[in-house]
Amino acid sequence: MKQIVQNYKSGELAVLDVPVPGCKPGGVLVRSTYSLISTGTEMMKVSEAGMSMLGKARSRPDQVAKVMQSVATNGLPATYRKVMGKLDSYTPLGYSLCGVVEQVGAGIDDVKVGDLVACAGNEHALHAEVNWVPKNLYTPLPDGLAPRHAAFGTVGSIALQGVRQGEPQLGEVALVIGLGLIGQLVVQLLTASGVRVVGVDPDPARCELAERTGAAACGDPESAAVAAAVAELTDGHGVDQVYLAAGGGSNQPVELAAQLARDRGRVVDIGKCRLDLPWNAYYEKELDVRFSRSYGPGRYDPSYELEGRDYPIGYVRWTERRNLACFLDLVARGRVDVEPLISHVADFDDAVETYQGLKDGELKAVAVLFRYPEQAAESADLAVAVPTANVRPSKAGAARTPVRLAFVGAGNYATSMLLPHLAERDGVELSTVVTTTALSAANAQRKFGFAEATTDLDAVLGDKSIDAVFVVTRHSSHAELTRKALLAGKSVFVEKPLALTEDELAGVLAAVEESGNDRLQVGFNRRFAPLLHEAKKQFGPRTGPANLRYLINAGTLQHGSWYLRQGTEGSRFVGEGGHFIDTASWLLGADPVSVYAVATSGNDDLQVVLRYPDGSTATLSYVTTGAPGFPKETLDLVADGKVLRLDDFVRASVYGGKKWVSSRLPKARDKGQNAELASFVKAVRTGGPMPVPLESLVATTAATLAVQAGLAGGAPVTLARTR
Repeated sequence: MKQIVQNYKSGELAVLDVPVPGCKPGGVLVRSTYSLISTGTEMMKVSEAGMSMLGKARSRPDQVAKVMQSVATNGLPATYRKVMGKLDSYTPLGYSLCGVVEQVGAGIDDVKVGDLVACAGNEHALHAEVNWVPKNLYTPLPDGLAPRHAAFGTVGSIALQGVRQGEPQLGEVALVIGLGLIGQLVVQLLTASGVRVVGVDPDPARCELAERTGAAACGDPESAAVAAAVAELTDGHGVDQVYLAAGGGSNQPVELAAQLARDRGRVVDIGKCRLDLPWNAYYEKELDVRFSRSYGPGRYDPSYELEGRDYPIGYVRWTERRNLACFLDLVARGRVDVEPLISHVADFDDAVETYQGLKDGELKAVAVLFRYPEQAAESADLAVAVPTANVRPSKAGAARTPVRLAFVGAGNYATSMLLPHLAERDGVELSTVVTTTALSAANAQRKFGFAEATTDLDAVLGDKSIDAVFVVTRHSSHAELTRKALLAGKSVFVEKPLALTEDELAGVLAAVEESGNDRLQVGFNRRFAPLLHEAKKQFGPRTGPANLRYLINAGTLQHGSWYLRQGTEGSRFVGEGGHFIDTASWLLGADPVSVYAVATSGNDDLQVVLRYPDGSTATLSYVTTGAPGFPKETLDLVADGKVLRLDDFVRASVYGGKKWVSSRLPKARDKGQNAELASFVKAVRTGGPMPVPLESLVATTAATLAVQAGLAGGAPVTLARTR
């Protein structure tokens, strides 16, 4: 693999071929997508490397002190050899990136291969094609966050920790001195916190940028405009907080902080600037001087960073990792906008030239990203596999009457939408309910008349008298439970989603192939809705391609909902998006061949465009920010001079040669669960075909998974059939 390095003695920069790091326990191997150049910290290091030995000594008096101590302890010759050996070695650059998990080490269960993560650390988030990153220095990306924006995670955490040290409160006024990358982020974070901000920087372009992203006023430190703006915003009292985000050897930032801070104001040092505090000025105002240590608690603690020992949240609310996740969430929700800060995106192969341009001043930038070639190539041609099973299933025999059913899981959906229909259906016996807790099984047995209640899944799968198994558990267990039930020879009804990953989907198909059992139905109930069936009949056959538009007003989830546990249960759309893709595919009479998805910045809203073999398209607008009173689902199908309209399974209409409108006052909103269950039970009882072909179930699941792949890659995703 390639990595950018520097020789601190000679100042040489190079892109070296180095071995790929091993994947150790307690961390993950990450292939970089984008990494961020810190135009402050990194460029200071690059500039120092180009200095003479005397210049290096003057710029790092702390290191000179260590050398002198070593001379006193070990003698001059030994110290000289040690220092020169260290100087004449390649050192890495970089500490903020976004990438794809390529391998998961032992002890890691919060991410999986293929997940996008943001990574931090000047030893672990380097400008390299592959990095090993320990658990507490990475975090998964929120849905919809672009990888190039996630690459800001580390510098965002530094800015966020600095703001936390200032303890801003609503309505306060802050002064940010230095509007480089960190300063720009501090401005936005303070603005998001309800603080009015005055910025200071000698560069007019940076001042203008800060004003565009939220600062009330900005100006040169030498101008009277800054003092005037502070006086106007604070009624002459001075700012509540000052954030020192400047670098260099001037003491002006510290002196300006004392001049413009209010009595007992707070001064937070985030950058690396000269700190000769003017005693009288700081004493007379009793200024509270604070330091912000990098990304937050955990920094420089090996037990936290390398061994993965987290600090209890009750004692340390904001650690390095929690700061990283918080900043990414702010960007994903649109509270912080990093896109205006990106001055330049360079290919990683051009890293040396990029650094040289920054050093020479030819490339003026606030933030520069490296884009990695393999990721660029992959995103240009994304594909998700649609696996097929090479099997000739044995002809299903008719089941006994009544059909004996077992339920694995008895949560809200099972007890409200499935079991009430089955409990009333003739020819059905509710044999056994399996849950992980005894009480929930007992409750389901009492309410719906199951013959038995148990927590032993294996006993149920081994019971030859049970004809079909319903899998109605949390999403993360669907694929594995389905696989086990198929291998046990059962007909299976699994609630959506069938799988959360391509590997899980392939595993289900492998079980079909191994067992010869393809008796599977996924709970895509909308295609069975009586109102939609009648509307499709009234619409009639079509000859040309169609355009379908489907608005899903999903709304917000309650705090604490397990649907929000994306690390284990998948994204919200992966969980329920199959419903809407299946409905579109059923109406269009085909399976999609490609998917393109984009997310609205700052929330979970998605636009998904599906393309079909005959040129038809379906656009799904999945929104969480709509009005609660608006219908949840509205659908329009347009083709051949006709329009089909569905209003939330309450009313339907067809416009064409003649107009058809359904009853305005249906007895109930019927989304097809009862008809779906009737079809499934009939197929099990008679041995006839399952209600939906297996190929269609797999294609819908693959298309749902392709949405996440498309969001991550920023490109259309081809649905490719594979063996």
